[in-house]
Amino acid sequence: MTSPDTDDEKLDPAQERVLRKLRSFALFSGLIMALGFLAVFGAIGYKLMSGKKSAPADIAGTIQLPKGSDVRSAVISGDLIAVTLEREGRVETRFFDLATRAPRGALGFASEP
Repeated sequence: MTSPDTDDEKLDPAQERVLRKLRSFALFSGLIMALGFLAVFGAIGYKLMSGKKSAPADIAGTIQLPKGSDVRSAVISGDLIAVTLEREGRVETRFFDLATRAPRGALGFASEP
């Protein structure tokens, strides 16, 4: 197999121009692709490093729940505290504001009849 750069076969000027254009196109598209990868990985790194904390360092306080309810789980997500509890045989999740502990809503669960 011979390459176009060997002295055995010289390319005519038209072929040389086409070869130069192809090389410059390949270089240009490679640079654009490298810049795209840098932009994507830079954005991912920025998001990972500048993300806000999911919970404050110190959490203290009391949340009032209905009498006779058993807490199954409590999870902090964003600015909410989700407390799953069982009361009178029913399971429900109540949501509270992380900063003020004020109720933000409730979600009940029931099985199909």
